[in-house]
Amino acid sequence: MAYALPQLVVRKSGINGKGCFAAVPLAARRKIGELAGERISNAEARRRVAKGGKLRICEIDDRWSIDASRGGNATAYINHSCAPNCFSRVTRGHMLFLSLRDIAAGEEITLDYTPSQHPGRPCTCGAANCRGVML
Repeated sequence: MAYALPQLVVRKSGINGKGCFAAVPLAARRKIGELAGERISNAEARRRVAKGGKLRICEIDDRWSIDASRGGNATAYINHSCAPNCFSRVTRGHMLFLSLRDIAAGEEITLDYTPSQHPGRPCTCGAANCRGVML
């Protein structure tokens, strides 16, 4: 991983594969972390997606993407939820994750992926307000 985020830990998730969890309590409206990885053009991102395989690519603007499967950190494992506890914000070419509310130690960090690069994919978040599919 590119750099350690001691407040986060990656482990098995009930939502999907591995997830990103709070190792310590996290306060509301605070930075959780920044998505790390290889900065690539959106054209290169499309080429990698076309090749298939397990990728963690996030488009950050109309020109650039971050491939967190190469040199990423724990934030690459933030899963989708229809009732998220964080949100993302792109600032000066950096994707930041911020808490929406207080997050307890041991709680999975989740983000609403809508609008999604996976429209129609079944959602397995388990939230009371789950939409059933990613939009």
